[in-house]
Amino acid sequence: MRTILIVMAFIISEFGGYSQKNKSFYDFKVTDIDGKPFDLATLKGKKVLVVNTASKCGNTPQYAQLEDIYKKYGGDKFAIIAFPENDFLYQEPGTNAEIKQFCTSRYGVTFPVMAKISVKGKDIHPLYEWLTSKDENGVMDAPVKWNFQKFMINENGKLVDMAPPKELPTSERIIKWIEGK
Repeated sequence: MRTILIVMAFIISEFGGYSQKNKSFYDFKVTDIDGKPFDLATLKGKKVLVVNTASKCGNTPQYAQLEDIYKKYGGDKFAIIAFPENDFLYQEPGTNAEIKQFCTSRYGVTFPVMAKISVKGKDIHPLYEWLTSKDENGVMDAPVKWNFQKFMINENGKLVDMAPPKELPTSERIIKWIEGK
């Protein structure tokens, strides 16, 4: 009888509670910069680079490189999703409309930009809770250290890697990942 209880407890702990580890990137819904719902499941089958952004940061010029790789690789196999946030030294103080204007007029951004969110702390967005916690994503702990941290999501919606804020979007490592090398 004891063996049966142990086996049942194991089965329940492993399969009974649907944990975040069982979630994928595609299980989340967000809001775009225009206030419209954006279902991340629409990106199924694509590699996705997720980046938290800010307009008044030393890393802000990375918007240009993000746009360059989006123009080169974006489409059926690759996407970029930007999440403006104001979690580091108030470097994204603008409204969603102001952020959109800045991204398009200054950097010609055409990749999807979402509504401003929080990427850390008590108000962390559920997507970023999943991205940053091994308990949630089953892969790694990767708390956001600064603006322009990049998360690499594979075609199956699983987190596969993270690039720190100072690593450029055009780094050899990121390009090799996009190209599948």
